[in-house]
Formats: sequence, C-alpha cells, structure tokens
Amino acid sequence: MPSHALVPALSPRDLADLRQARALLESPGIAAQLANLVGAPVEYLLAHRLPPRATRLVNSAVRAALHRSLRLAAATLGDAPHARAPRTRLHTAAVVATGAAGGAFGMLGLAAELPVTTTLILRSIAEVARSEGERLDDPAALLACFEVLTMGGRSRRDDGAESGYFAARAVLAQQIAAAAEYVAAHGLMSSGAPALVQVMASVSSRFSIKIGHKVAAQSIPAIGAASGATLNALFMRHFQRMAQGHFAVRRLERRYGRDAVRLAYDALAPAVPDSRAA
Repeated sequence: MPSHALVPALSPRDLADLRQARALLESPGIAAQLANLVGAPVEYLLAHRLPPRATRLVNSAVRAALHRSLRLAAATLGDAPHARAPRTRLHTAAVVATGAAGGAFGMLGLAAELPVTTTLILRSIAEVARSEGERLDDPAALLACFEVLTMGGRSRRDDGAESGYFAARAVLAQQIAAAAEYVAAHGLMSSGAPALVQVMASVSSRFSIKIGHKVAAQSIPAIGAASGATLNALFMRHFQRMAQGHFAVRRLERRYGRDAVRLAYDALAPAVPDSRAA
C-alpha cells in the first residue's frame, strides 16, 4: 500500500498551508541564492576558503551574537501568540541599513554589524513564530527560532530522501529537546548546561558557514552593486521564508501530530522517475 494512503485527511486549507510550507522549506539554499545574485558557481561559494583570520572572526562574531540576540529579540515582542502578520518588510529594511553601514568597513565592520543583524533576523523569526501560534515563553519555541538559522533549503547535492527540511530538524532534535527541559527549569540566560551549550555550538557552526558564504560572495571582484545591504536583504528574506515554513509545519504538527504531518509532507513530494524504466 503506498504511504500516502495512510495519511490522515488534512483540511483543504491545512493541506494548502503544508504545500506552501514545503515549497518554502525546500527552496534553493542560501549558497545557491548567493551564487545567483553574484553570478558565481555554487561550487565556488561552497569550496571557497576564507583566510584563517577571517574564519576566526566570523566564528567568534557568530557565537557572541547568538548568545545575546534571541532574548533581546523576544523581549521586545511579548510572549503570547499574536494574529498580526509579521512585519517582514520592516525587519528587511533594518538589516539593509546595518548591511550598508557594516559593508563600508569590510571585515572590520563585520564584528560590529553581525550582532545587530543577527538580532534583527532572530526578532523577525520570533515574530513569524508568534504569528503561527507559538508562545515565546515556551523554551521549545524559543529554541525552534535558533533552529531556523540552521536551515538552508536543498542544494544541488541533496538527492537522498532524507535530505532537506526534516533531515535538518533531525540533526538537532535530541539536543533541542534536552536543552528545552533545561531552559524551562533555569532560563535561557543560564548557558552552562551541556545540552544548551551543544545546541548553541551546533547552531553557531551551521550559521557561521552561511555567514562565511556571504563573506566569500563579498570577496568576489564581480560583486558590483551587490553590496552588504543587498546581501543582508537576501539573508533576511531567506530566513523569513524558512521561519514561515518551519512554524507553519509546527502549527500543523500541534493539530495533527508529527507523524501525520511528516507523511503528508512526504506525499506532496514529486515522484522520482525510475531510472530502470525503458
């Protein structure tokens, strides 16, 4: 019996929401989007190595930004779910301004710009979460905002059934669950728990790679008009799309259960042609 025959019936509206979420979550990854923007091959951006000093600067700036960004972002929004649509354009305009300012100072401006940009991105993610019914006083919802930073959509190398959105979630699933229990008992600002440290390290390492792609793109001579402002706008829109898809899936999981939504999500995937066919 095909797996889609076992999928519980989602309402037409919820099925449409899931289809839209899947389209967002499985869209091209950030490296491919950067490559399209600057006219460089994806392979160049993926393989390009920053100088060791630049890599250390990116990694340290990302770690510092993540440790203080989300609490500050969430504190300005309130905890309860809110039906108001997230202000995606406002947050995009804000990171465009920070990108323009930071881009004028090259790598030296990155350390100053990145914490502000990361806070704005996480604030936008948290606002999307709240609009999808998440409570920002729920540790699992807060950590799910961090989780969005690890999501990049599919790349040209993703051919397996386990690649993409659910594979990205599976990588952090156990760490997120353990860290959520700790945060519920001790608060987000208490960062000494091994589970919370592991989550922050995992998110930092994956987000640093994406920031590294951005810095690599900026180093391409042909970047031309694609300034720090333009690249920041691309990053913000990318993570807003990931957040919209991710928290829509979480909303449906609260209604139908995780297994049912996963089956429905997979059933929406286009059929893979059988290479053995004549």
